[in-house]
Amino acid sequence: MEEMGTPTVSLVNMGFMNDARSAASSRGWPSLRFVAETVPSECSVAEQIEESLEAVMDDIVAGLSRPLTPEEASPKTKEGGSLSRIVFKGTLKEVNQFFYKRGWGDGLPLIPPTEEAVAEMLTGTDLAPDHLVATIIPRMGKATVERIAINAVMAGALPTYMPVLIAGVKALADPASSFAAWEVSTGSWAPFWVVNGPIRNDLHINSGSGALSPGDIANSAIGRAMGLIVKNIGGARKGVEDMGTFGNPGKYAMVLAENEEECPWEPLHVAEGCTPQENSITVSFPNCLWTLWPTATDEQTLLRTLADGLFPSGAGQTCTSVLLLPAHAKTLASKGWTRESLAEFVNSHARPGVAKDFTSPTDGRGEVRVIVCGGPGSWIVLTKGGKGLTKKIELPLHWDKLVQKYKAIVPTYARY
Repeated sequence: MEEMGTPTVSLVNMGFMNDARSAASSRGWPSLRFVAETVPSECSVAEQIEESLEAVMDDIVAGLSRPLTPEEASPKTKEGGSLSRIVFKGTLKEVNQFFYKRGWGDGLPLIPPTEEAVAEMLTGTDLAPDHLVATIIPRMGKATVERIAINAVMAGALPTYMPVLIAGVKALADPASSFAAWEVSTGSWAPFWVVNGPIRNDLHINSGSGALSPGDIANSAIGRAMGLIVKNIGGARKGVEDMGTFGNPGKYAMVLAENEEECPWEPLHVAEGCTPQENSITVSFPNCLWTLWPTATDEQTLLRTLADGLFPSGAGQTCTSVLLLPAHAKTLASKGWTRESLAEFVNSHARPGVAKDFTSPTDGRGEVRVIVCGGPGSWIVLTKGGKGLTKKIELPLHWDKLVQKYKAIVPTYARY
């Protein structure tokens, strides 16, 4: 409306004022007029709405009628300016404090992205450092290969993770992932990454016990690097553009590999359209995770546990991931269940707020992914949230040599 010459005043909940100003500025409108109101988010109490709007009515009138200032009449976006490639010199402690005070970290210690460290990270790809992989919301930051490498260094990644990170950036930038909604929502969605293909073993990505816990450099650093890329390149800062009401620990790192060797079905990425020898990364955006305990391991108990434990569906919860142990998957497969029939079973028994009858399907629908992973035990894990997609991972020509160089970086635990 402003572009068509119609003056506007936007009513913004006071908790979202920084978000509103950032959104306007990043789109070339730093001088839009906002009025902060106090209506609680998604409020349905008429008295609260009326009271809040009455309190700001004079501000609305003034905003619509006050003459434009010179700055408003000819808005200028802030120039980014030019920075030296070396932005700081100091000790490890000093570098981390410098980065943290500028909002470039995630609250944990960072590895300084020195020229040497970034150059080593760039050996993980054949692409030129200035190659533009994608632009990332909300600021539409340019994710060049070098900027991806810088954030990868900060996260403690190895150069062999670069192909995965580049594919991850492409996945987030693909409109089909709806990342533009999930990342900045109040819903606290966290990207959940699943890696398939031979690269799983090349990088030692955990698919077994504790795959979603800290302790594996590939799982942890890939997820952390993607989080830093989203924040530092995309510009989604907590409480400014990323408005997750409670937040989500999964935003640190939620990465695992599928256990293809123990999977009784075709691997996930094959179900998503890849060939078995291709490498891929699949992303979805859950905001919750639920662990179910089957009290027995027969077909009927597994299905009943799954049906009884399905999440109530809510706004934005369009994708369910079912994490099945290899033993449970084999049991179900032996009874004729496939990925597709299990997905249909989940859809048939998912309905908001209704006690489920194991024998009576309902009409809940959504995208369902079945992922075979996990260690010894008897559990089923569900995630519920926003749908995503699968991207192929492209390897550099010298991949085998690169893997050989870093393959020995694995933990060896002492026996107690």
